[in-house]
Amino acid sequence: MSELISGRTRVCGLFGFPVEHSFSPAMHNAAFRHLGLDFVYVAFAVHPRELERAVAGIRALNLAGVNVTVPHKEKVIPYLDELTAGARLAGAVNTIVHRDGRLVGHNTDGAGFVRFLTDDAGFNPAGKRVLLLGAGGAARAVAVHLALSGAAQLLVANRTLSRAAELAALINEETPARAWAVPWPAKDDRVLPERLERKPPGGHDPEEGEGTFVLDTNDGKIKELVALVDLVVQTTPLGMHPREDTCPDFPFNCLRPGQVVVDLVYNPPRTLFMERATRSGARVYNGLGMLLYQGVLAFELWTGEEAPVEVMRRALPF
Repeated sequence: MSELISGRTRVCGLFGFPVEHSFSPAMHNAAFRHLGLDFVYVAFAVHPRELERAVAGIRALNLAGVNVTVPHKEKVIPYLDELTAGARLAGAVNTIVHRDGRLVGHNTDGAGFVRFLTDDAGFNPAGKRVLLLGAGGAARAVAVHLALSGAAQLLVANRTLSRAAELAALINEETPARAWAVPWPAKDDRVLPERLERKPPGGHDPEEGEGTFVLDTNDGKIKELVALVDLVVQTTPLGMHPREDTCPDFPFNCLRPGQVVVDLVYNPPRTLFMERATRSGARVYNGLGMLLYQGVLAFELWTGEEAPVEVMRRALPF
């Protein structure tokens, strides 16, 4: 952001309701200042009934683009000209880019999560097995982008099995990865279906007897799945401020040293889930990396410049 806003200043923003709590203005304006870019980022409180007119205003006011947050991530889609593959599969848009009168919707939440894994956690999802706790919007964005980045297997664990099954079906139908639904938590934590096959990178089915593992449904409880996966992602709001005393029901004793565990909650920066996972020796992270890198990717889409990641990181309050 230049010191003096002028008639040439490009405007980016945030559409949400409410938006007062957002960290995005501080993060993006710090980056604009650092690079000396004539951009400014403003948060706009857009009531749901005004969303269509607000999106039209992106064109009318020649904004460079906007971020989109709750409750608009799904509802904004009909008003856009184009979606990236990741946004279409995630069923949600969190970044809109305005180019020559066309509005393109991206999902940098899921893509930002993957970039955090590779850049900060040193974890390449290609060929890996992943257990997702939860099947809501955040889980869908993460699952889609992990699958598009080459993850071999995704196990979606959720209390409402039908929601987990819907997400697993989407992954199976639209990506090279394989996915299964797992009831969690439940009295009978059985895996459906009986056979879980490890699909190697490239999406080809393994030869008979090669690269497969079979779980008997009578014994295939979630604790056994935890031992088999490379990455666990906690996507539910349990443990988030102000309910820091809550924690997902999870077999922490089944985690092993070296596994990567991410809790998407970042306020507080260290949840009960993270505390208990850390005792297992796993490498544990919160959701700040996803918050940071979704902003990094949006910044790069709007400006065409490489984002100053550390400047943006320092602008976050935690």
